[in-house]
Amino acid sequence: MSTPTKSTPRSKRRKARTYFGIVSAVLAILLGVVSGLGAFTFGYGKGWSYLSNNPQTCANCHVMQGHMDSWEKSSHKNVAVCNDCHLPHDFVGKWVTKADNGFFHSLAFTLQDFHEPIQIKPRNAQVTQHACLHCHGEFVHQMGPTDSRFETMSCVHCHPSVGHALR
Repeated sequence: MSTPTKSTPRSKRRKARTYFGIVSAVLAILLGVVSGLGAFTFGYGKGWSYLSNNPQTCANCHVMQGHMDSWEKSSHKNVAVCNDCHLPHDFVGKWVTKADNGFFHSLAFTLQDFHEPIQIKPRNAQVTQHACLHCHGEFVHQMGPTDSRFETMSCVHCHPSVGHALR
């Protein structure tokens, strides 16, 4: 009959180091793959351009070309660019919205899961409404509801082609 062998503290430490080494190597490889794919995607998708205020950036994706063309014919072309109407005007809100939209736009375009022509989502329509009020608030403040139970009608309900003519 054989007696069970007991692990010595030294062999336990050796096993723990081996396990830690394997886990570390796997995590490093996964981090490298994710970082590499992220860097490739950011470069291929012209990610750096989305950090600018240039309207041409919005036409990087073919589904946005119609929106770009209609903006160029709009009454706001000379006074507002995409970011002025489609991003909050505070620093944190702007960059959080850019990151949020960037992620979900990338995901939708990569998976080809989007409506064509592309349509604004409710949360982004709210951002646009706030942008209208940011610039025109002093002229239209008396048009807002007097009771908090009522919502303000969207500016683009009556002015649908102000930012994108002929849409």
